[in-house]
Amino acid sequence: MDARERPANDRVVTRALAERFPDLRPVDPRAFRVSAPVADLAMTPGGARERQLRYGAVFDVLDERDGAVFGYAPAEEYAGWLAADTVRPAVADDEAQTIVLARQTHVYGLPDMKTPERLALPHLSRLRPTGQTEGRFTETELGWVPTAHLGAATQDADPVAVAALYLGTPYLWGGNSAFGIDCSGLVQAALAAFGQPCPGDSDLQAAQLGETLGPDTSPQRGDLLFWQGHVAWVSGPDEILHANAHHMAVAYEGLAAAVDRIATQGDGPVTRHARLHEVKFL
Repeated sequence: MDARERPANDRVVTRALAERFPDLRPVDPRAFRVSAPVADLAMTPGGARERQLRYGAVFDVLDERDGAVFGYAPAEEYAGWLAADTVRPAVADDEAQTIVLARQTHVYGLPDMKTPERLALPHLSRLRPTGQTEGRFTETELGWVPTAHLGAATQDADPVAVAALYLGTPYLWGGNSAFGIDCSGLVQAALAAFGQPCPGDSDLQAAQLGETLGPDTSPQRGDLLFWQGHVAWVSGPDEILHANAHHMAVAYEGLAAAVDRIATQGDGPVTRHARLHEVKFL
């Protein structure tokens, strides 16, 4: 089991996997939620960012050390360490959630767009509505959010359309939000909008997502193309949409031009062409 997907560190393991890791202390996971707009997930306490979790994401805590908590994010299928001040214990009301469907939204202290915003939240953040609405706003545990930016689920079963929400978003290594995103983060975010499980990194995605197609198969919208260390959505017969360091942003690029450019810069040919046959709804 890859360490990135394993709910275990050097001293504890989730009780469900205790028999596989007899040298580690079995513990029961404690349900927490991410309480920051985005939280950096690292492989060591205070270490470099590997991935990010968005506000409201479930995080099952197994260990604490040096101002950080270790655990597993089931929806993102990723284990690691978060700063302790970026999570809070889960409460019963967490299950009654609404999702940010806009690329980004603001939280206000009052239901009035002319009042100062409190903070910004990225696409796919999860909020708890209080049941109160006023004008164009819905009240949540953080404050008032534009109702038009919230919803129970994405309705259009087209992950490329979801990925296109991020067009122009700055490239950020390990990023998973509208504040900054990388190639695998863009794939994961597009599938997360429908509740589709998706690993966090491109090598794991290449190993697990979709059906491998032959080299002569014509690409179609919604296919995934993989290179060594990179992944892109096929947005049309001759076009891809991807977060990439060449543009330092999420951008459309001609497929043939991208294949040539990536090979020329020394990153090799396409290593896999995959097709997803099912996209699940939340």
